[in-house]
This record gives sequence, structure tokens and C-alpha cells, in this order.
Amino acid sequence: MKTYIFQASIFFTLLFSFSSCSKKVYEINMIHESNSCVATMSKPKNVILMIGDGMGLSQITAGLIINNQQLNLEQFNNIGLHKSFSYDNLVTDSAAGATAFASGVKTYNGAIGVTPDTIAAKTLLEEAQDKGLETGLVVSSTIVHATPAAFIAHNRLRKNYEEIAVDVSNHTADVLIGGGKKFFDRRKDEQDLISKMESNGYEVKTFLDGDIQNLTLDPSKKILYLTADEDPLPVSQGRDYLVPATELALNRLNQSENGFFMMIEGSQIDWGGHANNSDYIVSEMIDFDHVIGKVLDFAKKDRNTLVVVTADHETGGYAILNGTTAEKIEPGFSSTYHSATMIPVFAYGPGSEDFRGIYQNTDINKKIKALMGW
Repeated sequence: MKTYIFQASIFFTLLFSFSSCSKKVYEINMIHESNSCVATMSKPKNVILMIGDGMGLSQITAGLIINNQQLNLEQFNNIGLHKSFSYDNLVTDSAAGATAFASGVKTYNGAIGVTPDTIAAKTLLEEAQDKGLETGLVVSSTIVHATPAAFIAHNRLRKNYEEIAVDVSNHTADVLIGGGKKFFDRRKDEQDLISKMESNGYEVKTFLDGDIQNLTLDPSKKILYLTADEDPLPVSQGRDYLVPATELALNRLNQSENGFFMMIEGSQIDWGGHANNSDYIVSEMIDFDHVIGKVLDFAKKDRNTLVVVTADHETGGYAILNGTTAEKIEPGFSSTYHSATMIPVFAYGPGSEDFRGIYQNTDINKKIKALMGW
């Protein structure tokens, strides 16, 4: 009888813990894998924030249709919506949207890592470094573009690419992968930022040295790989580095016993929206989803990694119209700019339940910091 009472007590304790999916950092969190739940007793060790620039529900749906009604995004069970508006506009731009994620503040459109009065606001990447974590950025835009810049730079204007490159060169992020070589070595002020970064412990490689999957890199050094002279090509024109770059970054950053923070951006979903080009949107959406699949494979095996997937805004006012088939989207667009629609958030791993519901874009920053105990 005593044994039965003891076993029953354990059962109901675990049942209460599992069903409540507590939001407190050190209590049991639920990780859903197929039809099973795996309990963990710790906060996340690693955080991977994935941003599909311009990725609204229509962009996701179009990718789903053309990809035989299957996306890796369907593996997420914890889903929410964020309010994307910026400090000065109901329609945010990427700079203000990324700053909201990176620094937890609403700021004006065009601002990079600064408050509305242009004071530098500490980013998640900088917070992670302060706590001894490894850090990385992997993007299919230039590394000085608005979204990655908001995590590693502080500037009053997103278009100040050469100034942002100086901030990048002064930083100590462990992995940096994206385009924009010319902003580092063919500058108006004639600074050679590549040599500067090499002297600061970076192994610097570019597209001229070969494809990233064929390079041999020193695992003891920080990595800067510049994928294009300026903007990388669309995936439909041969760009194929986002998946192998993500795998390389995961292998490099996961060497740390303290954990890591990484931001990955599928940058050109947005560019397809600006161009009102449905095929461009879909190809970039599917490429980004392939990266999501690789990240989820890592997180499921690791069991200590929080993955958050979202977008800064929707682009194009993209609609999927009557006449769409499994082979071809019949698109409609209401704009060549962004829209004000709410944006989906997908979360997996320890603490992922906290990302359910409707909240401000700045709350993504706050939720990550709370779960990490920062």
C-alpha cells in the first residue's frame, strides 16, 4: 500500500507538471517530438532565432502548396503572433523590426540597434557574449544589411553600410556569414577591415576562395565568410550556401560548454515580396524551410536548444488567389512595400510554450532573456 501511494504521488506530480507546462525558467518544460513529450529540467543552453524576412502567412502557405503541402514549420506545436509595428509607423521596416527582437525596444524605421533618441541599446548577441556564450549570424543578405546589423551594430541609419561594417569589425562574434565583401575591403575611407579582422583572430574567407562546404576552416578561430561582393544571388540563380553555412555554424558554435546564441535570416523572401514576384518568394521560402529542418534536427538531438522562428514583417501584401494549383500560385499583391499584418511565431525546445499567444515584437527579446536568466 505504501509503495502504491508513493508511485501515485509521483504520477500526479509529473502529470501536473506536464499539463501545466510551467513558464518558470527552471521548472519542467515540454519538448514535443512526434507524439511524445520529453521533459527537461533546465533552461535552454542554446538559442537559435530564425527570421524569415518578409515572411507572412501567405508566404508560408505558398511555400507549403508548392512543396507538396509539406514544410518543416509544421513540426512546431507552440505558435503565437506578434504585433510588428515600430515606434513611428504601423508598418515597420526591417531595421526597426530586427532592433525590436535584438534589443527589446520599439524604435523608428531605419534605426539599427538604437532607441528613438539614437542611444545604443544592448542586443541579444551582446548579452550572450557578456554571459560567455558563443555567438553567430548567418544570412542570405549582406552581413551589414538591416536585420543582421541590428544584432551587432548601433547606427542611426540602416543605409550607413560602411559605418556598420566598422562595427562588425570591432565586434567579436564567433561566426559571421553573409555577403557584402566590398564594404570591408573597397571602402571610401580605404580602410582594410578584412586585414583588421584577421589580426583580431578571424579566419576570413570569401566566395573567391570557394564554396563554404568545400572549405577547411580552423575550428579554433572566429569565422568571417563573405558570400558575395555585395548582395548574394537569389537561390533560383544558384545561391546554395544557407544550409551548409548553418551546419558549419552549428558545428563551430556547439563546441562551447557555455552554449551559444545564433541568428539565421532567410533574407530574400522579403526581396521577392518587394519585386511582387511570387516565384521568387516561394523559392526563398522553401530554401529557408530547409534550414529550419536542419536546425530542428540539431535541436531534437541536443534537447537543450530553444528555436524561435518568425519574421520582422510581411512584404507585398501577398495573397494567394483563385486559380492557384499545386504546381502554380496565382498571386495578388497590394503593395511593393511591407504590410501591417500580425506575424506568426513558431517555437520549439525548452521554454517554447512561452511563445504562445499574441504579444509585441519586443516581447520576443524579453521572453528569450527571461528563459536564459539574463
